[in-house]
Amino acid sequence: MLSRLLKEHQAKQNERKELQERRRREAIAAATCLTEALVDHLNVGVAQAYVNQRKLDHEVKTLQVQASQFSKQTAQWISMVEGFNQALKEIGDVENWARSIEMDMRTIATALEYVHKGQLHSASS
Repeated sequence: MLSRLLKEHQAKQNERKELQERRRREAIAAATCLTEALVDHLNVGVAQAYVNQRKLDHEVKTLQVQASQFSKQTAQWISMVEGFNQALKEIGDVENWARSIEMDMRTIATALEYVHKGQLHSASS
């Protein structure tokens, strides 16, 4: 009887150990699955962040190139406007010069007219 009780007790202990071992393996497997799922989820987020960063880097480079081109074009426009302003000043200078010459010519014409009229009066007298 005692040996039977001992055998039953050992059998129940073995069953409990096996059950405990099986549960431990199931818990490890579940923890491994959970860890893999979490890592996969994190990897998706990291991969998306990496893709977004690459797109941003590309956009920054494109923007830098466009800003450089715009700066060069703006400098060309400024140069053209300055040239246009200089041409307008020169036209204004030529216009002033032409007015000055015109006034000098009128003065000379008036003087010549006066001299010519004076000679006509003295020749008739």
